[in-house]
Amino acid sequence: MPPKPVKGGNYIQSHLRPGPRGESSTCAESSPGPGAVACPAPISDTSSLKQELLAALREDFTAILKAEFHAVLGESFSSIKSELLSFEKELSSGLTAVQESFTGLNVRVTEMEKSLSTCTDDIVSLRKTVDSLTKTVAQLEDKCDDLESRSRCQNIRIIGVPEDDPLSASTAAVSRLLKEAFGFAEEPLVDRAHRIPIPKPKAGERPRPIVAKLHYYTDCVKILSKARELQRIKMNGMTIFVFPDYTVRTARARAAFTDCRRQLRGIEGVWFGLLHPMKLSINLSYQQLMISLRLTKVTQFLSHYYGKH
Repeated sequence: MPPKPVKGGNYIQSHLRPGPRGESSTCAESSPGPGAVACPAPISDTSSLKQELLAALREDFTAILKAEFHAVLGESFSSIKSELLSFEKELSSGLTAVQESFTGLNVRVTEMEKSLSTCTDDIVSLRKTVDSLTKTVAQLEDKCDDLESRSRCQNIRIIGVPEDDPLSASTAAVSRLLKEAFGFAEEPLVDRAHRIPIPKPKAGERPRPIVAKLHYYTDCVKILSKARELQRIKMNGMTIFVFPDYTVRTARARAAFTDCRRQLRGIEGVWFGLLHPMKLSINLSYQQLMISLRLTKVTQFLSHYYGKH
């Protein structure tokens, strides 16, 4: 730290103006004697002297403070400046890296936008293809189910025949069973007969149904008509049921009408029946109207009917 500059009396007096010696000497010379009154000093010279002293002191104090501040803060300013320069360099390098990363990200985003645009176009095309294939598959399913149903049009399903006799599902045994159950004069001709391919039940469990294919379609129609009239057929200590041999899809669709049929049985003047493959025919005697509806329409019809009546 540099030494403080010392200002001596010579420095201060150099700033002072010389007083008016002529007047003081004149006043001394003109004094008549020891008993005379002294001449007073001029007031303006004293005030100006004070002002000059204050100005000189102020300048000295300001110069001293400036010198001290420069001495103290000089090193700090230099260190701060060097730190700021290093920070500026680091910030510049970091900003350069960020700009490079941002440029790379822009390139990647552009590539992703192109890829996403291509994928979107592909998805739209694939969606159209999937919709078309879905319609085609639905049509093929309907056709396959229809063909399978037509191949079963001469089949019947017999439920309730015990499995004690291994030959109870043979064609001859089924022909005799149908003749005795429905009182035919002759045994209907059966081409094939077998039990459905599921594990054999244990003792006391329900026997497996028998599927029989009749040679003549007319025999199948007669048997099913008789079965609808008799419903439960009791013979030789057993109760059997005879139903058409529907496909799994058709059987499930027709079983969905069970609740609707139960409700229709409680309505007076309404006759109903299931039409192949999965429609419900309703005959309203009081309106002389016969309609054929699917399951959703039947539900709407029943809600409207009960709400109206």
